[in-house]
Amino acid sequence: MNKPLLIALSLTLPAGAFAQSAVDAYSVSQSDLRGTARFMSMGGAFTALGGDISTLNQNPGGIGLYRSSDLSLTFDLEAQSTKSSATSGVDKNSQTKFKVNNFGYIGSVYTGSETMPFFNWGVSYSRSASFDRRYGGSLGELGTSYSNLVADFTNRDAADGMFKIPQLAAGGAGSNYNPYFDSPASWSSILMYNSYGINPTAPNANSVVGLWNYGTNDGSGAYNGSTGTAWYDIEEKGHIDEYSINFGGNVMNMLYWGIGFGITDLDFKQYANYSETINNANVATSSADAYTSGDASLGMTNYKHIWGSGFNFKAGVIVKPINELRFGLAVHTPTYYNLSYEGQAWTNFKYNSPTYEAAENGSAQGEYDDFDWKLQSPWRLMFGVAGVIGGRAIISADYEYRAYGDMKVKDWEGYNYTDTNEDVKTYYQATNIFRIGAEYRVTPAFSVRAGYSYESSPVKTELLDPTGSQASYVYTSGYDDTETQPSYTLDRSTNYITCGLGYKYKNFYADLAYVYRHRKSDYHAFTDYNENVEPHYLVQAPKASVTDNNSQVVLTLGVRF
Repeated sequence: MNKPLLIALSLTLPAGAFAQSAVDAYSVSQSDLRGTARFMSMGGAFTALGGDISTLNQNPGGIGLYRSSDLSLTFDLEAQSTKSSATSGVDKNSQTKFKVNNFGYIGSVYTGSETMPFFNWGVSYSRSASFDRRYGGSLGELGTSYSNLVADFTNRDAADGMFKIPQLAAGGAGSNYNPYFDSPASWSSILMYNSYGINPTAPNANSVVGLWNYGTNDGSGAYNGSTGTAWYDIEEKGHIDEYSINFGGNVMNMLYWGIGFGITDLDFKQYANYSETINNANVATSSADAYTSGDASLGMTNYKHIWGSGFNFKAGVIVKPINELRFGLAVHTPTYYNLSYEGQAWTNFKYNSPTYEAAENGSAQGEYDDFDWKLQSPWRLMFGVAGVIGGRAIISADYEYRAYGDMKVKDWEGYNYTDTNEDVKTYYQATNIFRIGAEYRVTPAFSVRAGYSYESSPVKTELLDPTGSQASYVYTSGYDDTETQPSYTLDRSTNYITCGLGYKYKNFYADLAYVYRHRKSDYHAFTDYNENVEPHYLVQAPKASVTDNNSQVVLTLGVRF
């Protein structure tokens, strides 16, 4: 499962040697359509509009349009519904969350100058991303086992002389021997070996076999290999919160400018469960030095926690050549994160065979993994245009370029993880985001709004929809292979449909929005791969289609003075 290891790295100082994966870098670099109710109800198409506290996190130039101070608070009630579809059918999960989505203040100072009549400043808190999601279900009939993937790459490494199979055993070289730190083997190999998911092909052999028996054709057309089913369950929790400080103003009421500094707080937790039940499996004998035929049940739980803080800079302008037309431009630097990681895996298993009396029934615990690392999230570029029609209607459109392929992963001293960054460029690409919004003032006090946003997939097409007989291998561990979670999820396109109402009375305003988000993803229990032995058959892992259908009701209360 691992790339060529840098064995010379110190195994006695693991916190300085471990690396993060490209998949984890993407998982904690996402952002949602979130902000005030007016911003969300118009699909977030505010790059050229401004005049809203949410622009502090989008186009800082929007602060320049203010001519009075603004204080607002936003509440968010979100109903999440997730559907997992596989060959066995459809499974659904749902949950409801309540959050404070946005809080901010903008102060406006009249300078008395004709050149720059107003200078404004603002501070805000905004939840830019929520990681809360739960999905899972049956993966249907199996055609292979995760243990066979581990066995294939374990055999390659053993054949290359990196280790001997007995070195994978806990305590195999003495009571103080810990294979996770005392051998160069992949932690997945060690965990599966001590869970009897991979077993020696014969006594004293330097090769192993996975649980799945692919079988042979006995001449009658009958299949004599393994059969089985699989299940999975993923629970994700966490958020990205951003605290923004912005300054801006206008030049002769034609050019509005702004600069911003953001401090982010990131917290991401994931619990990933995967289990297989296999009949006619390759199971260990009672002496655990070879294998025989029997039934197998193997379950694995992986826990990971990523947390830390970062900072970014933003700059933007809005140009208003005439009162009825505005153009907006904004650029965001990457968010520069200092992050920490911790994770661990557990297995439970049960094997039995008529060739021996005692069934193997137990559990194994992987080594605890923790280290610090650095991440640069995607940089962003936005362009927008907005028009005012008859003094009562607004139409606004945005385009955003978000460079996921330029994410960077570094160690805690700031040195690039070259292999991981190459994986980023192999798996991910820039997304194109289109937003459109409209507002119509029915009366001086009431407004109606609507919007739409489309975000293309950040995953390259050859990974989402592979063709041919060569697998697109996805590494879910860093180059030292200390992570043991094999599963990953690839996001396809995301769509938002939004609408809302606005009410103003003197200095007070209240905005209400409804936001519907539809996103499709592909869950993979582990990566597809080509076997390391001839003829390098393509092995396709179990997978499911995941659909998110989330509904949000957002309320913003504010006052301008």
